[in-house]
Amino acid sequence: MGTFLINKRKNDEFQFVLKAGNGQVILSSESYSTKGACENGIESVRKNSQDDNRFEKLEAKNGKLYFNLKASNGQIIGSSEMYESAASRDNGIESVKKNAPDADIKEDL
Repeated sequence: MGTFLINKRKNDEFQFVLKAGNGQVILSSESYSTKGACENGIESVRKNSQDDNRFEKLEAKNGKLYFNLKASNGQIIGSSEMYESAASRDNGIESVKKNAPDADIKEDL
């Protein structure tokens, strides 16, 4: 089972990561000014991760592949790590879809 981990950054903003059951980070959020906004971001991931149309598949300038998860308003709520292949990136998307809905929430503040 996956886990959302909320942490506080040095600039006092909050961020979450979604980890798969094996502990690998599969999605990282933007920074949020409050913990409540960060928790709202987690709920948005839970909801939007179940819609294939919310995943944007991209290629970085260095040729590596990644994806963004977007909310219904088009705002990015999470980004993946960089992948070497399209198959690996697609597996990352499937992992987010599988892990996000029931993931526990933990804090590292």
